[in-house]
Amino acid sequence: MTLGTLLTAAALSVERACYVWIARAPGRFRAWCAHPGVAPLGDPVAVVRTLFCGFKVVQLSIFAGWCGLFAHGGLALDEIDAWALVVGGALVLIGQTLNWSVFYRLGAIGVFYGDRLGYDILWCRAFPFSWLRHPQYVGTVLSIWGLFAALRFPRDDWALLPVLETAYYVVGTYLEERRTAPGDDGRAPCSPAITPVFRGIDDAPERAAQSRAGLSSTE
Repeated sequence: MTLGTLLTAAALSVERACYVWIARAPGRFRAWCAHPGVAPLGDPVAVVRTLFCGFKVVQLSIFAGWCGLFAHGGLALDEIDAWALVVGGALVLIGQTLNWSVFYRLGAIGVFYGDRLGYDILWCRAFPFSWLRHPQYVGTVLSIWGLFAALRFPRDDWALLPVLETAYYVVGTYLEERRTAPGDDGRAPCSPAITPVFRGIDDAPERAAQSRAGLSSTE
């Protein structure tokens, strides 16, 4: 295993490690968000959203660099396997459908750990949560497999990063579902199958009523 591969693995692990920290120690994360250097980004949910965008830029840059490195700086269309392109494209489509469905159901607060960061959350049983416990993570993993299947299959390196990312997401999901760290004042973990309810603000009763109405309509 080369130094470049080890550095790639380390860089990709930072995202999952950060989310495990947020899920298990939300009180410490909120304290970090209050630091003068971080506070201008907004409340903790806004900070998570900013981290999410940054991590995706890093992740996609690594993927592009990996494909460019092993393709010697470019991808020739005649080197791409047609069936792999079709299957990979289908996996990306399914994966992104799951991801966007999660954002549609939960909104930013639900997606970005609002249940751990001080918001009261209601359960959502509608699609995609009626099918999967962690549809966003499944969707991301499917998209990664699809991308590398389309661009790198059947070359020797095509499955290396997808396998690595799958392991990261499986381990990260397990760790996120554990209880918060001892002494932390955050909430106990909940399933991400949730719909956000905003309380403690002026329109809380109206939003709560809307969320309950939406929940009852799915049951």
